[in-house]
Amino acid sequence: MTSVDTPTVLLTDRAWPDDSVERAVLEAAGLRLVSGPAVPAPAEQIERLVRKHQPVAVLTNWAQVTGAAIAAAPVRHVARMGVGLDNIDVASAAARGVWVTNVPDYCIDEVSDHALAMVLAWTRGLIPANRQVHEGTWDPAAARLRRLASLTCGVVGLGRIGRATAAKLGAFGARVLGSDPGVTRELPGVEVVDLDRLLTDSDVVVLHAPLVPATHHLIGAREIARMPAGGLLVNVSRGGLVDSDAVATALADGHLSGAALDVLESEPEVPEALRAHPGRS
Repeated sequence: MTSVDTPTVLLTDRAWPDDSVERAVLEAAGLRLVSGPAVPAPAEQIERLVRKHQPVAVLTNWAQVTGAAIAAAPVRHVARMGVGLDNIDVASAAARGVWVTNVPDYCIDEVSDHALAMVLAWTRGLIPANRQVHEGTWDPAAARLRRLASLTCGVVGLGRIGRATAAKLGAFGARVLGSDPGVTRELPGVEVVDLDRLLTDSDVVVLHAPLVPATHHLIGAREIARMPAGGLLVNVSRGGLVDSDAVATALADGHLSGAALDVLESEPEVPEALRAHPGRS
């Protein structure tokens, strides 16, 4: 079989040094790997790569795989090398009978650990204390510390990662609320409530929801206003879940004492209002 006859798989982008692992696995299976740029290219460039190489499958990390890309070749499978599917036009794939898959157990511990680390950094005042020391200030009495075991933490999205975060927060003694339209029964250690109740009762709100049209700007000015004054918002899911302007306003007026945003809708650009905020909780 010539290279022209060998079925091709397109790797759109990657967050690791090279494609050697993917190449070895696919070539052992009788497939040819073509790699796009490591940094996610614009959707139009991905579409051009698909038209040029005519892959039977597409592996994607962060790059957008549009309906036009799916229609431009005999694609039979689009695989997301992670959990969320918001960078793939799933509806167009389904309409063409194309399989779309993800890796549902990807980074469960890593992301839930990250969320917990953000909460602990806020409760123990680590970031402002570190900043003050670097500025030459030593004033432990001014620290605003919190005891996690005395707080209520709300987890929005109770998939694998959300449930892991809830369990870790519970292990520190926090009261844990959870909200997810797909979960109606109680979970061990989690009181399942609707989103409004979660926001009203939670000192800390952690987002683990997927980004779909219904969850775009799930947290905006109205939702933040429902949170108790002085609370913390944590987003380790997708930037589009949060209205960054509303967060900046709530930080500026003191309604939020902290926002731990691992992702932003505008990333890698950080809105000026967020960059300029001193971030002292």
